Amino acid sequence: IGVLGSGDFARSLAIRLVCSGFKVVVGSRNPKRKAGLFPSAAEVTFQAEAVKKTDVIFVAVFREHYSTLCDLADVLVGKILVDVSNNTEINHHKESNAEYLASLFPACTVVKGFNVVSAWTLQSGARDGNKQVLICSNNQEAKRTIAEIAQVMGFTPVDMGCMSSACEIENIPLRLLPAWKIPIFLALGLFLCFFTYNLIRQVIHPYIREQKNKLYKIPIEVVNTTLPCVAYVMLSLVYLPGVLAACSQLYYGTKYRRFPDWLDQWLQHRKQIGLLSFFCAALHAVYSLCLPMRRSHRYQLIETAVKQAVEKKMNIWVEEEVWRMEIYISVGIIALGLLSLLAITSLPSIANSLNWREFSFIQSTLGFIALVISTLHTLTYGWSRAFDENQYKFYLPPTYTLTLLVPCTVILAKVIFSLPCIQQRLLRIRRGWEKGRYVKFVLPSATGEYSSGETSSNV
Repeated sequence: IGVLGSGDFARSLAIRLVCSGFKVVVGSRNPKRKAGLFPSAAEVTFQAEAVKKTDVIFVAVFREHYSTLCDLADVLVGKILVDVSNNTEINHHKESNAEYLASLFPACTVVKGFNVVSAWTLQSGARDGNKQVLICSNNQEAKRTIAEIAQVMGFTPVDMGCMSSACEIENIPLRLLPAWKIPIFLALGLFLCFFTYNLIRQVIHPYIREQKNKLYKIPIEVVNTTLPCVAYVMLSLVYLPGVLAACSQLYYGTKYRRFPDWLDQWLQHRKQIGLLSFFCAALHAVYSLCLPMRRSHRYQLIETAVKQAVEKKMNIWVEEEVWRMEIYISVGIIALGLLSLLAITSLPSIANSLNWREFSFIQSTLGFIALVISTLHTLTYGWSRAFDENQYKFYLPPTYTLTLLVPCTVILAKVIFSLPCIQQRLLRIRRGWEKGRYVKFVLPSATGEYSSGETSSNV
């Protein structure tokens, strides 16, 4: 196998090919200078010599240097050229790099592949995660040859079709977390809203009403009050689109009607929303553990102890508060544990080891249980505070009461859908039944003749 180029990717590709048992010939314009960069088992020579000795050639040079290979057009006739290049911008050129290479060398067979694999992955091999190699070409035999090479190298080849798919393949490495943009913006938006709300209640209100400086609460306490709100609402937003989809199916009486684009996008981003919910919940747990470590907390403890000593209070035990905190923390730990399980099973390596029923049970049933337990966690935190007038600062309700709106709506809808009359109807719809669908039938008459008619599938 030949490799044209002497950059980082060419070196990593040569190392991986040699380790996979292939004989590698590297073509370089300065072979003596570049020989020390490649493994000793690889032959480093001039480009023309490398092309003559090989039938499959990886072109590991930038697009702007393709024209320098035109001098090799005669010896490249009938060869398979594998274009591994990428662009610096999405759709930077009208045609893909692979199509441009094919236009320069029409007597060659060009295959697009290995551009979505990094140099580090090539050196470490497929053991560094599940790595796919996307391949496309107009020649089926050439694609099969490159796919076999990718398999021997320890990667999973994926046939993406003809050469027209090369542009899309080249755009994939340039996209930065395309499936995470909407969930991240959603989480940031919720965080800013709840952070501002908590800032008004915990910092601005004491400063205006009591002239107390509470700015020290911003880095830890205000953030720690905001994170569980975001995690709780994000978790409910994982299951809310399923409720809306079920309502749509019940209303129209069919599962074949397309959901609106916004709902379809929402359903596709549930995994990312759930993982961000777990991330915020984990941060909340860490912040909560750090609360007693603050200097301000120590000062408040000493101040409270001094006041109790002056007032000669010997017994400060409040049974109700003790039980509330014990239940609150215990339920929170269980909720975090369930969220951890949901996050772990979202990983491809774990999900692939589960069958569909197991995956659905964990993500759907246990996920809903996690939402219910998170609701209990929030309710035990609030306890009777929702009925305390002192908690309504600037006539604003406590933050946790706002977070209960969406989750309680989801839980109530789930309870309604679990009623036998609704559950059976929804199950029939998801199995293909449609409301108002008419089917033709043919029945024999008394004279032996056949008569046709229509009846509703409801009947």
